Amino acid sequence: MTHMSEFSAPEAPDTPAASGTSGTSDTSGTSDTLRPRTLRAELETLTTEAFRPELADVDRLPTLGIARLMNGEDATVAAAVAERLPAIAAAIDAVAERMARGGRLIYAGAGTAGRLGVLDASECPPTFNTDPGQVVGLIAGGPGALVTSVEGAEDSAELAAADLDALALTADDTVVGVSASGRTPYAVGAVAHARARGALTVGLACNAGSPLVAAAGHGIEVVVGPELLTGSTRLKAGTAQKLVLNMISTITMIRLGKTYGNLMVDVRASNEKLRARSRRIVALATGAADADIERALAATDGEVKNAILVLLADVDGPTAARLLTDSHGHLRAALTKAPGPGPGAQDATG
Repeated sequence: MTHMSEFSAPEAPDTPAASGTSGTSDTSGTSDTLRPRTLRAELETLTTEAFRPELADVDRLPTLGIARLMNGEDATVAAAVAERLPAIAAAIDAVAERMARGGRLIYAGAGTAGRLGVLDASECPPTFNTDPGQVVGLIAGGPGALVTSVEGAEDSAELAAADLDALALTADDTVVGVSASGRTPYAVGAVAHARARGALTVGLACNAGSPLVAAAGHGIEVVVGPELLTGSTRLKAGTAQKLVLNMISTITMIRLGKTYGNLMVDVRASNEKLRARSRRIVALATGAADADIERALAATDGEVKNAILVLLADVDGPTAARLLTDSHGHLRAALTKAPGPGPGAQDATG
């Protein structure tokens, strides 16, 4: 479950809006005829909007040729992300510290960037058993913007502020503004509003020297270069944003004890596939027989992490729950506090 703006109005995928770089829609002193020219000049300075004359005949290529071109373009994205790993890691450590105190992780963006944030947030409850309100996705224009362009929403910093106010933002929360251009008013406005209220702020953009990063406490600029289709930032820029958001949520959850080794021990078994995965995770972590796994899961109401502790520490369900509570949900720490491993138990994660 995610929270999204209930106002109407986003854009086509991360298309920069007609406004100043301050992140607010300001039309004072600018005529209706001048604004498009000003915006055009601004777009021409953005790497993500650059025209590539060598690709002007791409539509004349055979399909396989275009596919090879796109694949080659995509292969450069991981390297661009790699250049920003120190900044990404610093932001993640700060996010994890806030979330350990009970804060939330909130993504804010418009168009493609907003959809990617909502996607990442929506996958955290089944993957890491987070509360639905613990990782939140805000998209300019509300739920309808996930499937349909809502014109004008990305232009409003005030809309972003209202969406954050509706969540009762606190100083323990983190707001990650996501925008390929790095100048989308909704994303910049969200970060500026959150920072003014003492929240941790992160700006994720795909242009250097962006207003979004300037407004944020932590800046991550993954410059992937011009797109195959001029200005279509759902391509390389969108891929880069997805990779970084994967890192932010996944590594934060690892830091919070949501995993044991590389096993998703907080997975929520909400369907048959996840129930089967739960049993497999317990088996991989403990090496226990199927019958013992079933008994441990039954004793812990299906909680994977608790069942692993029951088997590895040879304790009952309530004791496992208490040990995990005392260890703030970290399974490794709970194991060190337990009386000792049960006979024949095997820690498959080392």
